[in-house]
Amino acid sequence: MTGLSGEKGRTGGDPAVPSRPGCGTKAHVIAALLAAPLPDPSPSPTVGADCREDALCQRVFEWTGTPWLAESSFWIFVKPLRIILILLIALLIRWVTHRMISRLVRTSTHTSVPTILRPLRERVPNAPTDPATVVPERRRQRAEAIGSVLRNTVTAVVFAIAVLLVLSELNFNLAPLIASAGIAGVALGFGAQSLVKDVISGVFMLLEDQYGVGDTVDLGEATGVVEAVGLRITTVRDGRGVLWYIRNGEIIRVGNKSQGWAMVIVDMPIGFAGVEEATSVMRAAAVEVAEDPELAGHFVEPPDVLGVEQITVDGAVIRTVAKTTADGQFDVGRELRRRLTQALDAAGITARIAATRMFPRPSAPNGEGDTRGGAT
Repeated sequence: MTGLSGEKGRTGGDPAVPSRPGCGTKAHVIAALLAAPLPDPSPSPTVGADCREDALCQRVFEWTGTPWLAESSFWIFVKPLRIILILLIALLIRWVTHRMISRLVRTSTHTSVPTILRPLRERVPNAPTDPATVVPERRRQRAEAIGSVLRNTVTAVVFAIAVLLVLSELNFNLAPLIASAGIAGVALGFGAQSLVKDVISGVFMLLEDQYGVGDTVDLGEATGVVEAVGLRITTVRDGRGVLWYIRNGEIIRVGNKSQGWAMVIVDMPIGFAGVEEATSVMRAAAVEVAEDPELAGHFVEPPDVLGVEQITVDGAVIRTVAKTTADGQFDVGRELRRRLTQALDAAGITARIAATRMFPRPSAPNGEGDTRGGAT
């Protein structure tokens, strides 16, 4: 009974619950854990010292309570705004500059000189076509080509600087990038050297006004009237109607027949007629041409009969020259030849030339030689 009573006392008086070793210790541990304060699952967020010193970071943290958003606020808000501001300023500078260039290129009237061409030398031709149409078109194309060069240059420079500033904002190291760009530029220059050569030649040609629309030019392989002038290509139509496209970089020499004055040279054979008689007849005919109201404006100086230019087996050849305007050289040359031929025919010299060719003069006796090479 004693043993049972002791056992019952150890079990707390409940004979149905068996006694387990260590059960009291676990109960104390559980009770202690339940009594201890639980840790806060959402601790109060904090930011670093740098963020606390930054007004923007501190303000974003106060608004959102998110540390990572506050600490990244400079890259999320400030950097994009700076990049957008750089691009907007670049676009504004480009727009203002292009507008200024367009105003310099544009003319106020049909016959006025564009502002961009006023500081440059202009060799306005006396074109064989209507100057009221050709000269404005020549000026317009020249001004447009120069304006295109200026606009492209401004665009390239402005956006190159803008790209460098944007990369600097993104903390890129620009030194290797610039070095790589230099190498790429050299490679591109070698690959596109013909294009660069054409464009540079076109720019200098336009600045120097070597030729323009309406000019009659000799460019080597192609000779004719210039129809269009560009930075890379010049278009020339020859006398047969063939349209030539010539790259500016391949033009080695330019012969412009439409600038300044021209010299008309006419050589007329007189056979074995008297030189003094033929010279007098031709001089009178040349003066009549110079006094013609339709052609008088084309003469820069009065025509002149220089005299015997050469001696051939058919007789003497007399040269007549006339200094004319560039646009009048062809009309004056054709009319001068016609008038000289008529004058020689009226004086009977042409008939003597024909008779001499049909009935050659006999050779001198005793082998003294043929006298057809002489002139009286």
